Amino acid sequence: MSPTVQHITVLGSTGSIGVSTLDVIARHASRYRVHALTASTRWQELLQQCLQFAPCFAVLAQPEHALQLQQQLKAQGSSTEVLVGIEALKQVSAAVEVDVVMAAIVGAAGLMPTLAAVQAGKKVLLANKESLVMAGHLFMSAVADSGAQLLPIDSEHNAIFQCLPADYPGIAAAGIRKILLTGSGGPFRATPIDQLAAVTPAQACQHPNWSMGRKISVDSATMMNKGLEFIEARWLFDAQPEQIQVVVHPQSIIHSMVEYQDGSVLAQLGNPDMRTPIAHALAWPERIDSGVASLDFFTLGSLDFERPDFDRFPCLALAIEAAKSSGGEAAVLNAANEVAVEAFLQGQIGFTDIARINEKTLAIADICEPSDLATVIAMDAAARKLATEQITPLMSSTRPQ
Repeated sequence: MSPTVQHITVLGSTGSIGVSTLDVIARHASRYRVHALTASTRWQELLQQCLQFAPCFAVLAQPEHALQLQQQLKAQGSSTEVLVGIEALKQVSAAVEVDVVMAAIVGAAGLMPTLAAVQAGKKVLLANKESLVMAGHLFMSAVADSGAQLLPIDSEHNAIFQCLPADYPGIAAAGIRKILLTGSGGPFRATPIDQLAAVTPAQACQHPNWSMGRKISVDSATMMNKGLEFIEARWLFDAQPEQIQVVVHPQSIIHSMVEYQDGSVLAQLGNPDMRTPIAHALAWPERIDSGVASLDFFTLGSLDFERPDFDRFPCLALAIEAAKSSGGEAAVLNAANEVAVEAFLQGQIGFTDIARINEKTLAIADICEPSDLATVIAMDAAARKLATEQITPLMSSTRPQ
């Protein structure tokens, strides 16, 4: 019997996760139909995607980009309707016709549409870790209340999910000793610490294993990405921070592990290609072809593991400490980091200034335990303002481009 056709909204379709998602969907055209595609500003790329997948809706952040897309689609005879803004994102995430939502918008901008999908009880493929970093307790409560199905897309969390019992009852009941969250260490794992201040945006975006967007690439270089994933794992798997351990694994072949009380360690392995976790979550509990090549153990070589160096990666240390708090610290840290990384990418601050801005923002921000989404959004806005105020004094010196 043929599987039921699933209708999908892809939030952030022009980013690396969105592009990989559409690649998997194209391999299984009889199983999946695209309901909506969304992007921030890259309307030309969204145009090509619309022409290929013929979604009912396309959403952009700004009216001027939406107008350009609409004109081009009309000229091509496309019936795709173009929408604009956050309310449109929420609309296509919660639409009755939609079965699955790929939440792949980078950063805090993804929180509201992802939450809309959760509240509508959708199958949500979560690539937007910031939703849990900013509002972990509130987000997971919404999942429980709505009956939404939440499946992790980050390779590490998807790996952990695959190593857990099918009907996961929680860490203690499952007999788990700890979750081992792996990370490559990024491009500067072996760079002398005194040389990091001179790192350029181009160097920071050259990840040794993964092809990612610029923001996430910089987060990987500072290991803030692993810190945000640490916080995400806490909420996804109902774990305490002391039950999660970061392990540096340069080859990015073991994507994460779970250690059980009897001494068994289960690991998920695969080539570093995001189509694997995307295909796994799309078809779960079935398995489908992702287009990823088989792992060749005969040419693999060694698998290495190291402890994280918190002197080299202070952003990771900040995130792990934030995970131990009430939740407000994580929201503030995420906001400050988004501002600092963008300033670094624009050549306004140096690479090591990112951690300094994050640490100072945490120290001076007014932080409380968020009781509702409005509190989260207010803390996010206040933290961005504090982080921005720290950038101007740093811009007077010459920064690497």
